Amino acid sequence: MIKKILLSSLLASGVLVAQDQAELNTQIATVKAKIAVLNAEVKALEGQLPPNEKIMTHTEFGYMQTTGNTQTKTYNLDSNLKKGWNKNVVALVFDGQYADDHGVELNNKYFIELNYDYQFTDSFSLNYLLGYRDDKFSSFDYQYYTGPGAKYKAIATATQVLSLEGNILYSVDKDIATSVKETYSAYRAKGDYTWQTLANLKFNQELSYRGSFENSDKYFVYSKTAFSSKISDIFSAGLSYKVDYVNQAGIGIEHTDTTFTANLIMDY
Repeated sequence: MIKKILLSSLLASGVLVAQDQAELNTQIATVKAKIAVLNAEVKALEGQLPPNEKIMTHTEFGYMQTTGNTQTKTYNLDSNLKKGWNKNVVALVFDGQYADDHGVELNNKYFIELNYDYQFTDSFSLNYLLGYRDDKFSSFDYQYYTGPGAKYKAIATATQVLSLEGNILYSVDKDIATSVKETYSAYRAKGDYTWQTLANLKFNQELSYRGSFENSDKYFVYSKTAFSSKISDIFSAGLSYKVDYVNQAGIGIEHTDTTFTANLIMDY
């Protein structure tokens, strides 16, 4: 009799546990379904926010270190921050490289540009540029330039974007050898092309030409060619090749300065 009672109790307990487990599984499935619906609603709301009103940052960082016969450290930082509201867009760009060997500087250069756009249409805007360049191993202690311009988006598809812009500039160059400042009127033409070649591979080509109205031999060319591949939603791996050309370089200074880097890229 006791055995029957025990068996009945065990069977009843098993049935109750199975019912509890089934109810728990149902509750878990219900919660997961609610989470999926909430995630879909959040994405839909994010999609309604105009692209130019989001804070967008793009940062590329490269680092190399050697020890032994050489003790070098090389850094590369390329960062772009963009914020918009209504028809206004402000973009801040920083691009810098630094290298040393046993504590002796081999490279120390950077440039900063602040660009303001007022968008009349999706493809056309007026802008204002403010730029500063510093290169310790060039002919110039620093270069400063500023002025108004216009930007036109010549191509805008799902996979390709081509932006063209031009500016009329007031420029100041300080000679590193004589500390003499030269002021002159100048211009800059720039093109920026992006091509999503594959689902996980992007190509970018940036090219700018800045020259003096008063002296046709005084001009500067900057080019950046880059490939990047997505690792996750935020991180990418990239390769970039930069060319910085100065037509009127100082005595003993090369006209062309090139930089090839492998970078970790963050977009958020």
